[in-house]
Parts: sequence; C-alpha cells; structure tokens
Amino acid sequence: MDAPERQLWVPAAVLLGLAYFVINFAFGKFAAWSASDSMRITWNRLAFFICVVAFAFHIGYEHFRLRNSPRVTASHVSIAVALGAFALALAGNIHDLGSASGYRPRMLIALAAWPFLTAVPAFIVALGLAAGLSLRRGSTLTE
Repeated sequence: MDAPERQLWVPAAVLLGLAYFVINFAFGKFAAWSASDSMRITWNRLAFFICVVAFAFHIGYEHFRLRNSPRVTASHVSIAVALGAFALALAGNIHDLGSASGYRPRMLIALAAWPFLTAVPAFIVALGLAAGLSLRRGSTLTE
C-alpha cells in the first residue's frame, strides 16, 4: 500500500467523528423539544442506532476497503469515536459558558474524560468485530 492510501483513514475518522457529533447533538435537541418522555427515549434510541450503523460502516471500510489489521482498524475507529466525544464535550463547555449559573471549571474534565470513556470501549468492540471479520475472511480464502 502506498503512502496516499495509508492516509485515507484520517478523513474517514474526522468525517465519522463529525457525524457522531452532529447526530448526537441534533437528536439531543430533538429529544429536548419532545413533549413526552417516550418521545425523548425514542430520539435517544434513534441516535444510538444511527451511531451503531456508522460504527459498523467504519469498521467495514477499514477492514474491507483499506485492508487494515484488526488492531489498526480498532485504533482508527476509536479515534473517530473519541473525536465525536471531544466535540460533544466542547459543545457542553460552550453551552455552560452561557448558562445562568455561570461556567463551572470542572466542566473542563469532560474534555479529557468523554473521549477516553468512549474510545476505550469502542476500541475493544471494534477489535473484537474486526478480528472476527479477519477470521471469517481467512476461513473463506482457504476453502
């Protein structure tokens, strides 16, 4: 694989990180505007479902298109998740600046905590899924 192809993961990670942010931010607003608790839950579940689809798409892209190893695939996917979480934490900090109670400096913790708390599980799940895909691909090649 040549150098330009190796860097195709960067725009994909940034794009999917942005998608995670937009999906969760927008659906969070939709949930806030909902009149009932059941609609709030529905909006939150829809956001989760769409993010799961994006997560699976990203794993497939890394595995099938870029032909990355499971570890590299999991790293790239978890970076995208961490970028989305960081953007949400940043939006939360910006929102807190304009709140009536004033800015709470402990909100800065979210800038580091949210990416970490989302990237680690994303890495583990993506590693398992990508390893499973690699095993499947290996068994079909030998048959």
